[in-house]
Amino acid sequence: MAVGDILLCAVFAGTLPVGQLLFKWAAMSRDPDRPAVGLAMLTNPRLILAGAWYGFTALFWFFVLTRVAFNRAYPFAILGSALVPVLAHLVFKEPLTRAMLAGYALVFAGLALVVGI
Repeated sequence: MAVGDILLCAVFAGTLPVGQLLFKWAAMSRDPDRPAVGLAMLTNPRLILAGAWYGFTALFWFFVLTRVAFNRAYPFAILGSALVPVLAHLVFKEPLTRAMLAGYALVFAGLALVVGI
């Protein structure tokens, strides 16, 4: 894989966990006295931001796929998903076990094999 393609895919991988963290942030800001659906969702600024970020991420993924073969780009999406619990640990102090870290190390190793680095 060309360095530019790796960089493009790596940036995409970074957009995925940001979106998930924004959704968690929105959920944490919800008024517990209001229902979590309906008007409460439509008026939650953090949820609106998270949705907008996901729209951007979808467009960015489309752009990536115009430049990089799907079978080369998709492992980076998996990498992005694997980063979510690690970042949740750093940002929200959620638990992160050794077994989870070992699993994420395997994801990174698999990505290196697929990309050829």
